[in-house]
Amino acid sequence: MNTRTPSERRRARLARSLANAIRGKEISRRQLIAIRDLVEKFGFSLASGEIQLLNGNWYVTHAGLLSLAQRRRCEGIQSVVLRQLSDPAVGRWVFRATVYKRPGSRGFVGYGDANPSNVSPLVRGAEMRVAETRAVNRALRKAYGIGLCSVEELGWLSEPPKPFPSPCDSNGSHASKGSNNGQPRLRDQLCLLLRQYNLDPTLVKAYAADFCGTQTLKEASRDLVESFISHLSSSAKEDLDGLICKLNSYSRPVEVKQ
Repeated sequence: MNTRTPSERRRARLARSLANAIRGKEISRRQLIAIRDLVEKFGFSLASGEIQLLNGNWYVTHAGLLSLAQRRRCEGIQSVVLRQLSDPAVGRWVFRATVYKRPGSRGFVGYGDANPSNVSPLVRGAEMRVAETRAVNRALRKAYGIGLCSVEELGWLSEPPKPFPSPCDSNGSHASKGSNNGQPRLRDQLCLLLRQYNLDPTLVKAYAADFCGTQTLKEASRDLVESFISHLSSSAKEDLDGLICKLNSYSRPVEVKQ
Protein backbone atom coordinates (compact mmCIF):
# COMPACT_ATOMS: atom_id res chain seq x y z
CA MET A 1 0.00 0.00 0.00
CA ASN A 2 1.35 3.43 -0.96
CA THR A 3 1.37 5.58 2.20
CA ARG A 4 3.13 8.59 0.67
CA THR A 5 1.31 11.90 0.56
CA PRO A 6 0.50 13.59 -2.77
CA SER A 7 3.27 16.09 -2.04
CA GLU A 8 5.83 13.32 -1.58
CA ARG A 9 4.70 11.66 -4.80
CA ARG A 10 5.09 14.92 -6.69
CA ARG A 11 8.57 15.36 -5.24
CA ALA A 12 9.45 11.82 -6.31
CA ARG A 13 8.33 12.46 -9.87
CA LEU A 14 10.31 15.71 -9.94
CA ALA A 15 13.49 14.04 -8.74
CA ARG A 16 13.11 11.23 -11.28
CA SER A 17 12.64 13.71 -14.11
CA LEU A 18 15.69 15.69 -13.01
CA ALA A 19 17.78 12.54 -12.73
CA ASN A 20 16.68 11.44 -16.19
CA ALA A 21 17.52 14.87 -17.57
CA ILE A 22 21.14 14.59 -16.48
CA ARG A 23 21.56 10.93 -17.37
CA GLY A 24 24.83 10.31 -19.21
CA LYS A 25 26.45 13.49 -17.95
CA GLU A 26 27.54 13.20 -14.33
CA ILE A 27 25.13 10.59 -13.01
CA SER A 28 25.95 6.90 -13.36
CA ARG A 29 23.31 4.18 -13.40
CA ARG A 30 24.19 3.23 -9.82
CA GLN A 31 23.80 6.83 -8.69
CA LEU A 32 20.54 7.16 -10.58
CA ILE A 33 19.07 4.09 -8.88
CA ALA A 34 20.26 5.37 -5.51
CA ILE A 35 18.63 8.77 -5.90
CA ARG A 36 15.35 7.23 -6.99
CA ASP A 37 15.31 5.02 -3.92
CA LEU A 38 16.09 7.97 -1.64
CA VAL A 39 13.39 10.18 -3.08
CA GLU A 40 10.73 7.47 -3.15
CA LYS A 41 11.44 6.38 0.42
CA PHE A 42 12.04 9.72 2.12
CA GLY A 43 10.61 12.29 -0.28
CA PHE A 44 13.86 14.27 -0.58
CA SER A 45 13.97 17.00 -3.21
CA LEU A 46 16.94 17.12 -5.55
CA ALA A 47 15.86 20.51 -6.90
CA SER A 48 15.83 22.04 -3.41
CA GLY A 49 19.30 20.77 -2.56
CA GLU A 50 18.08 18.32 0.07
CA ILE A 51 20.47 15.71 -1.31
CA GLN A 52 23.80 16.34 -3.01
CA LEU A 53 26.23 14.30 -5.08
CA LEU A 54 29.80 14.61 -3.81
CA ASN A 55 32.72 12.51 -5.05
CA GLY A 56 30.35 10.01 -6.65
CA ASN A 57 28.14 9.46 -3.58
CA TRP A 58 24.82 10.93 -2.46
CA TYR A 59 24.63 12.84 0.81
CA VAL A 60 21.62 14.28 2.60
CA THR A 61 21.73 17.91 3.76
CA HIS A 62 20.61 19.58 6.96
CA ALA A 63 17.76 21.20 5.04
CA GLY A 64 16.67 17.81 3.73
CA LEU A 65 16.62 16.26 7.19
CA LEU A 66 14.63 19.15 8.68
CA SER A 67 12.18 18.97 5.79
CA LEU A 68 11.75 15.23 6.38
CA ALA A 69 11.16 15.81 10.10
CA GLN A 70 8.50 18.38 9.31
CA ARG A 71 6.73 16.07 6.86
CA ARG A 72 6.79 13.22 9.39
CA ARG A 73 5.41 15.58 12.08
CA CYS A 74 8.43 15.33 14.37
CA GLU A 75 7.46 16.31 17.91
CA GLY A 76 10.65 18.21 18.69
CA ILE A 77 14.45 18.45 18.70
CA GLN A 78 16.56 19.29 21.74
CA SER A 79 20.28 20.05 21.67
CA VAL A 80 22.72 20.72 24.50
CA VAL A 81 26.43 21.49 24.58
CA LEU A 82 28.59 18.99 26.47
CA ARG A 83 30.81 21.43 28.32
CA GLN A 84 32.95 18.73 29.91
CA LEU A 85 34.06 17.62 26.43
CA SER A 86 34.24 21.08 24.86
CA ASP A 87 37.05 23.61 24.96
CA PRO A 88 35.97 27.04 23.62
CA ALA A 89 39.52 28.37 23.93
CA VAL A 90 40.68 26.14 21.06
CA GLY A 91 37.38 26.07 19.16
CA ARG A 92 36.42 22.51 20.12
CA TRP A 93 32.71 21.87 20.71
CA VAL A 94 30.67 18.74 21.35
CA PHE A 95 26.85 18.65 21.28
CA ARG A 96 24.20 16.06 22.06
CA ALA A 97 20.91 16.26 20.20
CA THR A 98 17.71 14.33 20.89
CA VAL A 99 14.90 13.90 18.37
CA TYR A 100 11.41 13.12 19.64
CA LYS A 101 9.31 11.62 16.87
CA ARG A 102 6.11 11.43 18.91
CA PRO A 103 4.81 12.87 22.20
CA GLY A 104 6.12 10.85 25.11
CA SER A 105 8.73 9.00 23.07
CA ARG A 106 12.16 8.34 24.61
CA GLY A 107 13.93 10.07 21.75
CA PHE A 108 16.84 9.30 19.45
CA VAL A 109 20.22 10.66 20.49
CA GLY A 110 23.04 11.84 18.27
CA TYR A 111 26.39 13.46 18.99
CA GLY A 112 28.33 15.96 16.93
CA ASP A 113 31.75 17.53 17.36
CA ALA A 114 33.66 20.23 15.53
CA ASN A 115 37.06 21.85 15.84
CA PRO A 116 39.32 23.82 13.48
CA SER A 117 40.90 20.61 12.17
CA ASN A 118 37.66 19.03 10.89
CA VAL A 119 35.73 21.98 9.46
CA SER A 120 36.16 23.87 6.22
CA PRO A 121 38.19 27.08 6.37
CA LEU A 122 35.05 28.78 5.10
CA VAL A 123 33.34 28.25 8.47
CA ARG A 124 36.32 28.66 10.78
CA GLY A 125 35.16 30.46 13.90
CA ALA A 126 31.70 28.85 13.69
CA GLU A 127 32.67 25.47 15.13
CA MET A 128 29.96 25.66 17.80
CA ARG A 129 27.18 25.94 15.23
CA VAL A 130 28.74 23.24 13.06
CA ALA A 131 28.91 20.85 16.04
CA GLU A 132 25.24 21.44 16.89
CA THR A 133 24.18 20.91 13.27
CA ARG A 134 26.12 17.67 13.09
CA ALA A 135 24.53 16.41 16.31
CA VAL A 136 21.02 17.26 15.07
CA ASN A 137 21.70 15.63 11.70
CA ARG A 138 22.91 12.42 13.29
CA ALA A 139 19.94 12.25 15.66
CA LEU A 140 17.52 12.80 12.78
CA ARG A 141 19.22 10.15 10.66
CA LYS A 142 18.91 7.65 13.51
CA ALA A 143 15.29 8.59 14.16
CA TYR A 144 14.21 8.04 10.56
CA GLY A 145 16.56 5.22 9.64
CA ILE A 146 18.73 7.09 7.18
CA GLY A 147 22.10 5.41 6.69
CA LEU A 148 23.16 8.14 4.31
CA CYS A 149 25.73 10.51 5.84
CA SER A 150 24.88 14.21 5.84
CA VAL A 151 26.96 16.86 4.09
CA GLU A 152 27.46 18.82 7.30
CA GLU A 153 28.94 15.78 9.07
CA LEU A 154 31.78 15.57 6.56
CA GLY A 155 35.13 16.92 7.62
CA TRP A 156 37.26 19.22 5.47
CA LEU A 157 38.17 17.61 2.15
CA SER A 158 41.65 16.12 2.28
CA GLU A 159 42.01 16.54 -1.48
CA PRO A 160 41.39 19.70 -3.50
CA PRO A 161 38.20 19.83 -5.57
CA LYS A 162 38.36 18.86 -9.22
CA PRO A 163 39.10 21.62 -11.75
CA PHE A 164 36.13 23.88 -12.37
CA PRO A 165 35.45 26.28 -15.25
CA SER A 166 36.27 29.99 -14.99
CA PRO A 167 36.72 31.78 -12.62
CA CYS A 168 38.57 28.77 -11.21
CA ASP A 169 41.04 28.63 -14.06
CA SER A 170 44.79 28.45 -13.63
CA ASN A 171 45.59 31.72 -15.35
CA GLY A 172 48.02 33.12 -12.81
CA SER A 173 45.36 35.22 -11.12
CA HIS A 174 45.37 35.96 -7.41
CA ALA A 175 42.44 33.58 -6.95
CA SER A 176 44.56 30.74 -8.36
CA LYS A 177 47.56 31.17 -6.12
CA GLY A 178 48.23 28.64 -3.40
CA SER A 179 49.20 29.37 0.16
CA ASN A 180 52.31 28.37 2.03
CA ASN A 181 50.65 27.68 5.36
CA GLY A 182 48.89 24.45 4.46
CA GLN A 183 45.50 26.13 3.95
CA PRO A 184 43.46 25.35 0.79
CA ARG A 185 44.08 27.70 -2.12
CA LEU A 186 41.63 30.49 -2.76
CA ARG A 187 40.87 28.86 -6.10
CA ASP A 188 39.89 25.63 -4.35
CA GLN A 189 37.73 27.45 -1.81
CA LEU A 190 35.89 29.28 -4.57
CA CYS A 191 35.46 26.09 -6.60
CA LEU A 192 33.98 24.32 -3.60
CA LEU A 193 31.41 27.09 -3.14
CA LEU A 194 30.45 27.00 -6.81
CA ARG A 195 29.94 23.25 -6.70
CA GLN A 196 28.19 23.21 -3.34
CA TYR A 197 25.58 25.82 -4.30
CA ASN A 198 25.55 25.18 -8.07
CA LEU A 199 26.46 28.79 -8.89
CA ASP A 200 27.18 30.06 -12.39
CA PRO A 201 30.98 30.57 -12.57
CA THR A 202 30.76 33.34 -15.19
CA LEU A 203 28.31 35.37 -13.12
CA VAL A 204 30.34 34.79 -9.96
CA LYS A 205 33.44 36.04 -11.78
CA ALA A 206 31.62 39.23 -12.79
CA TYR A 207 30.26 39.71 -9.28
CA ALA A 208 33.73 39.18 -7.81
CA ALA A 209 35.29 41.84 -10.03
CA ASP A 210 32.56 44.28 -9.09
CA PHE A 211 32.94 43.45 -5.40
CA CYS A 212 36.70 43.94 -5.54
CA GLY A 213 36.40 47.13 -7.58
CA THR A 214 38.55 45.86 -10.43
CA GLN A 215 38.00 45.29 -14.13
CA THR A 216 38.74 41.58 -13.83
CA LEU A 217 39.13 39.14 -10.95
CA LYS A 218 42.81 38.52 -11.70
CA GLU A 219 43.55 42.20 -10.98
CA ALA A 220 42.22 41.94 -7.43
CA SER A 221 44.58 41.53 -4.47
CA ARG A 222 44.59 38.33 -2.45
CA ASP A 223 43.00 40.11 0.53
CA LEU A 224 40.12 41.32 -1.63
CA VAL A 225 39.56 37.85 -3.08
CA GLU A 226 39.53 36.38 0.44
CA SER A 227 36.94 38.96 1.49
CA PHE A 228 34.80 38.13 -1.54
CA ILE A 229 34.92 34.39 -0.86
CA SER A 230 33.88 34.98 2.75
CA HIS A 231 31.05 37.25 1.57
CA LEU A 232 29.91 34.74 -1.05
CA SER A 233 29.86 31.91 1.51
CA SER A 234 27.82 33.94 4.01
CA SER A 235 25.37 35.09 1.34
CA ALA A 236 24.84 31.55 0.05
CA LYS A 237 24.14 30.21 3.53
CA GLU A 238 21.88 33.02 4.70
CA ASP A 239 19.96 33.90 1.52
CA LEU A 240 20.71 31.70 -1.47
CA ASP A 241 17.74 32.99 -3.47
CA GLY A 242 18.87 36.58 -2.91
CA LEU A 243 22.40 35.70 -3.99
CA ILE A 244 21.17 34.06 -7.19
CA CYS A 245 19.10 37.15 -7.98
CA LYS A 246 22.19 39.27 -7.41
CA LEU A 247 24.26 37.07 -9.72
CA ASN A 248 21.58 37.16 -12.40
CA SER A 249 21.85 40.94 -12.44
CA TYR A 250 25.30 40.48 -13.99
CA SER A 251 24.01 38.43 -16.91
CA ARG A 252 24.13 40.20 -20.25
CA PRO A 253 20.78 40.79 -21.98
CA VAL A 254 20.23 38.77 -25.13
CA GLU A 255 20.27 40.92 -28.23
CA VAL A 256 17.21 40.50 -30.42
CA LYS A 257 17.94 40.63 -34.12
CA GLN A 258 15.59 42.79 -36.12
